[in-house]
Amino acid sequence: MANSTSGESVIHRVVRILAAFADEAPALQLRELSRKVDLPLSTVHRLVGELEIEGLLVRDPSGRLRHGHRLWELASRGSRAASLRESALPVMEDLAAHTGHNISLGVLEGTDVLYIERLALNESVVNITRIAGRLPVHGCSGGLVFMAFAPEEDQERFLSRRLEKLTDATVTDPHELRKVLAIIRQTGYCSMAGIIVDESSGISVPIFADGDQPLACLTAIVTRGQENVPALVPQMQMAARAISRRLGYNPAPVGTLRRSLPAPNSTPA
Repeated sequence: MANSTSGESVIHRVVRILAAFADEAPALQLRELSRKVDLPLSTVHRLVGELEIEGLLVRDPSGRLRHGHRLWELASRGSRAASLRESALPVMEDLAAHTGHNISLGVLEGTDVLYIERLALNESVVNITRIAGRLPVHGCSGGLVFMAFAPEEDQERFLSRRLEKLTDATVTDPHELRKVLAIIRQTGYCSMAGIIVDESSGISVPIFADGDQPLACLTAIVTRGQENVPALVPQMQMAARAISRRLGYNPAPVGTLRRSLPAPNSTPA
């Protein structure tokens, strides 16, 4: 694919254009889009025209550009995220109904957790997760679950990065993070209070395939101070095993992944 004078490929520019649309800006005028992606108006006009022909972008009645259904159609075909979501959703609905908590499903995507499903039963809980939204690995309980079970070289890369302090409770010190990851590996879950939103706690468990590395994670978002970890975590771990089985895997029994549940306050917060 031909490159621009700056060395940027056409594919990269197209991805930038498609990524410019977000929940807070689902529709954009052409000039707005040009400013947002920092590309010349003529370049954006040409690329948008081709994307419209393919149905990846469409214009609403006011002339603003939006993602087209064709983009969703192509992304859904053969998508691992789509099959995972389809298998997990009935189990998540049962878990949410039994616990009364907001439940989300995330996968690891680079240095972020990408959320592919979210059930919100309790709107009074501050919950910033959203479908197709991302949170940094160190800023959410799900991300720390992924890192706890990641290969050693991935853990070392994670621990060597400079991590942003998102709240007063965000753990960024490598020595402290090593202790957090060790506890997660031992217990099979992560409970972190206020590490990205002061008012909320995230409790996450891994969803395993046949090996010992998570393919996804389940997370419950609860009001800080109302975690009730000993009651909630076993339900979440059973749900995670049910999702693994629905995907065709045979996960190890929970008892082989954790020794015992510590007291609710023993996991660093």
